Amino acid sequence: MRILITGGCGFVGSNLAMLFKTRYPSYEIVCFDNLNRRGSELNLRRLLENGIQFVHGDIRHKDDLKRVGQVDLIIEAAAEPSVLAGAGGDIEYLIDTNLNGTINALYMAKLWNAGFVFLSTSRVYPYDQLEKVKYTIGDTRFEIAGNQTIAGITKDGLTEAFPLEGVRSLYGATKLSSEYLIQEFCKNFGLDAVINRCGVLTGPYQMGKIDQGVVVLWMARHFWKGSLGYIGFGGEGLQVRDMLHVRDLFELLDYQVKNLKTYKGEIFNVGGSIDISVSLKELTGWCEKITGNTIPINKVAENRPADIPIYLTDNSKITAATGWKPTIGTEQILSEIYQWIHANEKDLRPILSS
Repeated sequence: MRILITGGCGFVGSNLAMLFKTRYPSYEIVCFDNLNRRGSELNLRRLLENGIQFVHGDIRHKDDLKRVGQVDLIIEAAAEPSVLAGAGGDIEYLIDTNLNGTINALYMAKLWNAGFVFLSTSRVYPYDQLEKVKYTIGDTRFEIAGNQTIAGITKDGLTEAFPLEGVRSLYGATKLSSEYLIQEFCKNFGLDAVINRCGVLTGPYQMGKIDQGVVVLWMARHFWKGSLGYIGFGGEGLQVRDMLHVRDLFELLDYQVKNLKTYKGEIFNVGGSIDISVSLKELTGWCEKITGNTIPINKVAENRPADIPIYLTDNSKITAATGWKPTIGTEQILSEIYQWIHANEKDLRPILSS
């Protein structure tokens, strides 16, 4: 099998490439990336050392993709992943990468008759609807309340039935638009494709920033004794997210790739679930325990644009369809991130320490 991974030098893409190559040494893995994000050059080095092909190109340009040549499968992991990118960032880059880039990848999948796995995001769910989710305030986190009046909310989190009417950030809008087009390609051209709406993905080799990759950022700031802030919702750090180790994501994709026709056109929520979730306050406690360091954390009561108090993934649909469940827990995730930073301190300090 020849697999093209767009965004292949990013955190998710590079890890998937390594994991596929390790499990299936005979597979030809091609990573396609514009190396725009700082730190991607470190991932590129790792890929090349392990016999993975690299094509330097930009998903915004269809001719760049054509240079890859025939493949059997496209994993579309290229994205401007910041939810804040449309709020003062480069709007054209965001839309051209996340929407037009997916369209270009779809053209290639049609041309090559290739399977298609799309990594979407939980941010397709509108924040003005998520604000209606009722929650209680615990000692260390917000918790989903039992008396919900909005569809698609269970005690375990959001299901795929959650309303899509509303605003979701330009980032979320580009990903949802891509989903709609993928489904049209499935219906009109027979494309074998599956869509995974991922929550927070994390693990080693993620170049975390304040607006994306916060789990790694939190650990890095503790490691180098920097500073952080609890921003929004009273500044107490009670906001909650589940998190999914990229190896758990790989296990799901490996199964889906082998059964693409079965899940053609399907959309799944994919996340760590309530069992693998943390509030910022709890994340701080874990980082203090693992690093042995305590750092100053500022409190900012005002919310950031498009922020939400709680997001947990209800994995019921994907588990029922495939039997998949995440297996790598909070402590292991954070310990692996710490060990990676410790082992690569010299290379990572300029990227993660400030």
